Amino acid sequence: MGFVVMAFFEEVYNVVKQIPKGKVATYGQIAKILGQPRKAKIVGWALHSNPSEGIIPCHRVVNRHGELSGSFAFGGPEVQRKLLEEEGILFNKDGIINLEEYLWNPTKMLT
Repeated sequence: MGFVVMAFFEEVYNVVKQIPKGKVATYGQIAKILGQPRKAKIVGWALHSNPSEGIIPCHRVVNRHGELSGSFAFGGPEVQRKLLEEEGILFNKDGIINLEEYLWNPTKMLT
C-alpha cells in the first residue's frame, strides 16, 4: 500500500478510537470528518485491515442505514452485533440500529 493510503488508514483509526461505548458512527460520517466525504468505501477497507483488534473499535462503525457490516473483519456480523449489544446498543426486529438514538456526535470530542 502506498504512503497516502496508509496515512488515510491511520487517520481513520484515530477517529474510530474516539467513538465512545454505546455509540456508533457510519462509514460516510468518518469520511466526512476526515474531509474526504467520497471515501466511505475506503474507510471500510481501512477497518477491514484493522491492525489493532480490541484497540480500534471497528465494530462501532455501521452503514448509513444503521445496518451491520456483512463481513465484519473479526468474526462476522453476529460478533459485531454481540459486541454492540454488550455496550447497550439495541437493534430493531430487522437487525437495524436506530441512528437517531445511537449515532455518535463527535463535535465536542474532535474540537
